[in-house]
Amino acid sequence: MASIKLKISMILVLGAIISISTLAFALLLDVLGVGDLLTLAVLSVGFNLLQWLLAPYLINVLYRVKEADPTIHSDLIYTVKRLAAKAGIPTPKLMIADISVPNAFAYGSPLTGNMVAVTRGLLETLNEDEVESVLGHELGHLKHRDVQVMMFASVLPSIFYLIGRSALYFGAYGRDERESRGGALVLGIFALIIYWILSLFVLYLSRLREYYADEFSVSLAPSPAEGAKRLAKALLKISNKAVRLKERGEYESPPGFKALLIADTDAVKTNRRISLTDQIFELFSTHPNIIKRIKHLEEIGGIKIL
Repeated sequence: MASIKLKISMILVLGAIISISTLAFALLLDVLGVGDLLTLAVLSVGFNLLQWLLAPYLINVLYRVKEADPTIHSDLIYTVKRLAAKAGIPTPKLMIADISVPNAFAYGSPLTGNMVAVTRGLLETLNEDEVESVLGHELGHLKHRDVQVMMFASVLPSIFYLIGRSALYFGAYGRDERESRGGALVLGIFALIIYWILSLFVLYLSRLREYYADEFSVSLAPSPAEGAKRLAKALLKISNKAVRLKERGEYESPPGFKALLIADTDAVKTNRRISLTDQIFELFSTHPNIIKRIKHLEEIGGIKIL
């Protein structure tokens, strides 16, 4: 079960996103009138829905994903089925991504159904218990409907981005009077500032959802200590393997959709101290600093890894 503090934080952040969006959108409607802004909002929502429906097909191509072979990965398929039953969700399809970097992700849409993918590098790097802990994390995302939650949260900033870009374009190239164009420029800058603020909140919400999925993975294990130990070791191995691949010049950067992954391996490094630079970088990341995640697992499991 997720900690009460974590649940409250997620509710507050989502509430802040909705509140800021509502207030800013109401102000824009009052200033400019309903028609054009609602059209832009509908277009933005429609684009995000279309992206959600079609994204799994693009992910399968970019990550070279294929459905797991029942004869080769029978044990892994059974593990997913067992964990899904324990989590109380329908069993997702198990997919294998032909990528050397260890990682995993949960994704899907009404057109494809839910899927959980692990990379070739992950299966080569982790032992069975650690792979199970990673699968538990990904099932947590499906259990919590994180794809849908984050899509909803991401729609709101995208609306203001579209409004801001459109207003700036009109302000720069419109044929109306100079005063009207000047107002459009101010409106565009305001909308983009709201977009930037909301984006920071959405990134923070994404990081909280990662902690949420970590805690869910721990809850599926025989004991909190065992679950925390397995996942912490898995995250540490993922980090170390990514670093070694980078040092050998063999690192393959995951192509987009980083918010889906269990770890942002582009950001990992060997230094286990969290510097001010790390903290600033984390503000603009979909994932918590991996060392902070391991320390959080140490805390909830009463263990010591680092």
